[in-house]
Amino acid sequence: MDVIIWEWLELGFRWLHVIAGIAWIGTSFYFMHLDASLKSSQNLPSEAGGETWQVHSGGFYHMVKFVVAPSQMPENLTWFKWEAYTTFLSGLVLLVIIYYLGAELYLIDNNVFELSAEVAITLSASSIVIAWFVYNLLCKSTLGQFEWALGLTGFALIAASMWGFTQIFSARGAFMQMGAIIGSIMIVNVWRIVIPNQKLVVEDLIAGRSPDPRLGAEAKLRSTHNNYLTLPVLFIMISNHYPLAYASEWNWVIFVLILIVGGIIRHYFNLKHGSEKNAWWCWVIALIGITVAAWLSSISPADSEKTVSAKVETTKVSLDSQVMDIVSTRCSMCHASQPLWEGLVAAPKGIVLDTEERVKAEAKQIYISSYLSNAMPPSNVSYMENSERKLIGLWFESIESTKQASLK
Repeated sequence: MDVIIWEWLELGFRWLHVIAGIAWIGTSFYFMHLDASLKSSQNLPSEAGGETWQVHSGGFYHMVKFVVAPSQMPENLTWFKWEAYTTFLSGLVLLVIIYYLGAELYLIDNNVFELSAEVAITLSASSIVIAWFVYNLLCKSTLGQFEWALGLTGFALIAASMWGFTQIFSARGAFMQMGAIIGSIMIVNVWRIVIPNQKLVVEDLIAGRSPDPRLGAEAKLRSTHNNYLTLPVLFIMISNHYPLAYASEWNWVIFVLILIVGGIIRHYFNLKHGSEKNAWWCWVIALIGITVAAWLSSISPADSEKTVSAKVETTKVSLDSQVMDIVSTRCSMCHASQPLWEGLVAAPKGIVLDTEERVKAEAKQIYISSYLSNAMPPSNVSYMENSERKLIGLWFESIESTKQASLK
């Protein structure tokens, strides 16, 4: 019963995380669009920086932005913060439930680096905190006055961090760790910079003082960072369902490419909502990035120079029987009608591999998860060898060859 409760807790918090994330990211996208669409007008108050007209749900909206603040405090003011806070809190619960309580399965891979659960969790949690302080110091330094220099520095640090985490954590754990770091930076930007700065502006207005324009400029800079990081974070959120993304030998390079692709797609829409209408070049860069990422994911770790050569019988019957032995030994502890792995009440994703027919039915998924990538077994808990992964590759290719031959 405890296992069922934990499963539903995980599902519930995943649902909450997605709902809150949609609300938060939606407001981020909307306000970036709103800023880009503002136009100056002679009829605006002196404090206003621009206006725009919008139509939605049968109604017309007249939006005016004040560069610093209006001369008088409005009676009703809507704050956008709980969307971000709820996203963070639900994500934190998921981090603990899945990756910290399940560290041996999802965070640690002893084939990468031997760690105890306590050390792995400490490294994970402390690096999230350290990342925020490093980022915040960079933003407040002289470098923060030059947006492109700050952006390139931040990009280089993220890329280096991702590579470092792939040398410490499991492939899935490394992806999660970078998602947690980037997401936390985005949320703390809202919590410690954007909202406090806006509150100071409100306090100045109430007291009859002129607000400091630097407060709004700083909040705008952090909001812009958040905007460009949203699409890469969304990719990380769904990547655990696609092992070719996170469990490839070149996973850190794929991550860097996704960071570029997500940022450039976001840049396209930011430009499109403004004065630049022909930013088609953004999609060219995005397409090249995704193509390279897909190609890198096709390079199987089992075909690397470290692979142990094995003499195998390559006949159809021999491959079938050998792969069945591999699946029975390495996979059936979890992928069974009654899993033997502690904490599992049902086979992951409902995939049961207890008969030859069922194994063949899942041939493509087995090929992707254990040959093209090292996603399965997770953290290689059952010690699948490279020679066994190679056999799975040969087996799937023989199945595909047979299918192609039958179509001719």
